[in-house]
Amino acid sequence: MKLSPVALLLLAAGAIVSLSMGVRHGFGFFLPPMTQAFGWSRETFALALGIQNLMWGAAQPFAGAFADRYGPGRVLVTGGLLYAAGLALMTVSANGWLLSGSAGVLLGIALSCTTYSVVFSVIVRAVPDSYRSSAMGLTAAAGSFGQFMMVPIERGLIDGLGWMPALLLLAALAALLVPLAAPLQRAYTRAPAVPKAALGVWHGITHAFGEAWQQRSFRLLMAGYFVCGFQVVFIGVHLPAYLRDHGLAGSVASTALALIGLFNIAGTYTFGKLGGRYSKPYLLAGIYFTRSVVIAIFLLLPLSSVSVALFAAAMGFLWLSTSFSASVSMARIVTDSLYLRRLRPTWHDTQARLRMKSTVCHE
Repeated sequence: MKLSPVALLLLAAGAIVSLSMGVRHGFGFFLPPMTQAFGWSRETFALALGIQNLMWGAAQPFAGAFADRYGPGRVLVTGGLLYAAGLALMTVSANGWLLSGSAGVLLGIALSCTTYSVVFSVIVRAVPDSYRSSAMGLTAAAGSFGQFMMVPIERGLIDGLGWMPALLLLAALAALLVPLAAPLQRAYTRAPAVPKAALGVWHGITHAFGEAWQQRSFRLLMAGYFVCGFQVVFIGVHLPAYLRDHGLAGSVASTALALIGLFNIAGTYTFGKLGGRYSKPYLLAGIYFTRSVVIAIFLLLPLSSVSVALFAAAMGFLWLSTSFSASVSMARIVTDSLYLRRLRPTWHDTQARLRMKSTVCHE
């Protein structure tokens, strides 16, 4: 049976975000073996991942703008090649500077080209209004499933083959992002044309940011993402090493990160439904506050495999549950101006700034 163009688009989009988000979700597993092999401190590895998140956020406005102007195909192909190159070069990054270049700069730019901002821009343009919300929800769920699926794969590769072959195999897997760009480019080409701005990419982005900054809601949303970056990225990077330091088996960390990805699917769906009934700002505030309570309880209770599993399930349910409310709030801020539409990816930049602070911190 021949699939419709929309079905092909959604399958490709889901595979892209599943791979891109899934591979990065397991980077914390590489911290202990790489620091031991190269004699680094944990801060060296954490700084590289902090730079990765900073570059991810800083490059996203440009990736989104170039995708709008020239089509998503070139952006996704560039991201896939950079993703594969960054993972492969991590194997020969013998010092902190090299690691910051491979795992930091290259992978950060790659993530900006292969995650939600570019993929959602195609879905918004190519999928009919009546199916658009469902299409975006399915794609977001694919990213969560990728986090759930890739954790045991990465852990198994490291345990079975070692961290260096694991990175090379992940690089080969990331290269699959290149052919997956074709269905999105075709969907973009067939979709109704959108008028292009008279100003260049850089002027369009700065103009859009200047307009949005004048609105109080946008500034509050940025502040919220500082909290989000600290809570989410710190756990993803440091939880495996933290559990290992306290004598828990590596399988406990693998299960925890997998549970985060699994419960993330349920949390995103649940808060998406609640966002249609209740105030988005109150929901966002409630999610951030509940995360803080969960983290505090986890630190106060005795550490065990059961407490880790419960913590991971709770945090997973709240992991990307902010996405729907934040996206809808952003949509209300953004006007029909082409310049402000170019701002779609930029809220991740604010999240990335605190991501860097969180990953540099030593537990």
